[in-house]
Amino acid sequence: MTSHHACGMLVFLSVFLISYTPQCNGGSILVVPVDGSHWLNMKLLLEELHARGHNLTVIRTSRSWYIPEKSDLYTSITVEMALDYEQYLDVFLQEQIQVQREGGPLAFFKLTKGLMSMLSRGHSLWYDALKNIFVDQNMIKGLRDSQYDLVLTDPALAPGLILAKYLKLPLVLNVRWITSGEGHFVLAPSPLSYIPVPGSSLTDKMNFIQRLKNILFYSIILFQQKFVVDPVYNDICDKYIEGGCDVISLLQGADIWLFRSDFVFEFPRPTMPNVVYIGGFQCKPARPLPAELEEFVQSAGQHGVIIMSLGTLINAFPKEITEEIASVFAKMPQKVIWKHKGDRPSTLRNNTLIVDWMPQKDLLGHPQTKVFVAHGGTNGVQEAIYYGVPVLGIPVFFDQYDNLLRLQERGAGKIIQLADVNGHSFEQGLKEVIHQESYRQNIQRLSRLHRDQPITPMEKAVFWVEYVMRHKGARHLRTEAYKMPWYSYYCLDVLFILLSVVTVLLLSIVVVFRFLCCRRQRKRKTKLS
Repeated sequence: MTSHHACGMLVFLSVFLISYTPQCNGGSILVVPVDGSHWLNMKLLLEELHARGHNLTVIRTSRSWYIPEKSDLYTSITVEMALDYEQYLDVFLQEQIQVQREGGPLAFFKLTKGLMSMLSRGHSLWYDALKNIFVDQNMIKGLRDSQYDLVLTDPALAPGLILAKYLKLPLVLNVRWITSGEGHFVLAPSPLSYIPVPGSSLTDKMNFIQRLKNILFYSIILFQQKFVVDPVYNDICDKYIEGGCDVISLLQGADIWLFRSDFVFEFPRPTMPNVVYIGGFQCKPARPLPAELEEFVQSAGQHGVIIMSLGTLINAFPKEITEEIASVFAKMPQKVIWKHKGDRPSTLRNNTLIVDWMPQKDLLGHPQTKVFVAHGGTNGVQEAIYYGVPVLGIPVFFDQYDNLLRLQERGAGKIIQLADVNGHSFEQGLKEVIHQESYRQNIQRLSRLHRDQPITPMEKAVFWVEYVMRHKGARHLRTEAYKMPWYSYYCLDVLFILLSVVTVLLLSIVVVFRFLCCRRQRKRKTKLS
């Protein structure tokens, strides 16, 4: 064949393949995310949906920290927010750390009060932003006219739930935490005898006192939802939603829950058919490190590397803790990469590299990494499981202790309470996790279990989003139990009727027997007389 013919054939084949490329029937998705680390998760899902040809519209606030107004992934709608919540949150975090360090009998009440106040402020700010959407007739008209196929939201805050209800659109949740705790508790049967409530510091094996504690913590969550969260949104629900609404019913009415957890990590528990577990969906095989970072890692030789990160919210621990940690790192034969934005510790040595940002997943996937010092956020814990790196955890607030507890129970991590962190405890904990081989063996076992799936968690997430679009919802997977009154849900009305019938029968029998006995006694008296 001549080169001219070969070139012609190549052109023909190229045109043929292009003309027969399968067409992508992209949908239109309205996205209402939560900022901070939650956005990092949502963004990864949006990247996959965008790659499959879907059109994305993201609602963000004018005070957004991480969600840019302009993006190649999506079109944004910016809503005015009055205050910068990030500054308020930073103050709250430092106060929580200080209370934990001080300890004392009132520490729990101070921490709970601070958390309630922080949640109330966050919901109030988003209430104002949501109100700005509803009063802007042009924005509301634009949302209606866009004919979205579904709403994708993170339900740690409620605006996405309310907008989906108002626009009468199918609802998909990218979720682990809801407005008042862990998502399963409003969706699936959750016996408090063996399902620990977030914040309780309990496992699925509880004695009597621990079960009592679990019930008390569940009561706090109910109080939080009823008296802190619901009142914030009540007037918007009453004014704009036909028939009114409440946050819990909106959650229970969602079509699909993309749940950022799995049962390699979570304690076994009842679940529902519209829950899809995508824990670790942000994880991919590690990429090569930047040249300078790779050189630093390799310089550690056989001792390996320690990495430390406190996530997106915590810039640094108080100075006295930071100095203690730095002095321990200085003694270690390992090299250390530490994500730290505070003042540079005076006890730092040249085996420790301080960075503002690091490729955490690529470092966790590097064979030189020996241990991950972490605060216990969901992302970091799931990444540690995926890459098989044992964890030394220093939890601060929210779900962090509960996340780390699940690793510790499986022998894959160790917890040091923030109040107990000092040079001695930190050094002992670090050496234990590095040198006791069981920690690495256990976390690598969890990694093998987590990876042994027919499709990746990200593929599952994208499939179910598209499933809802194809079928205009997933009503057949959703229980209608949430529409039942509480006494019907627990069959208390049935129990009442049954007890009433049994009581009437027993009383009837007693009356009959008394009647017969009295009649017999009368006959005896008559005969005797």
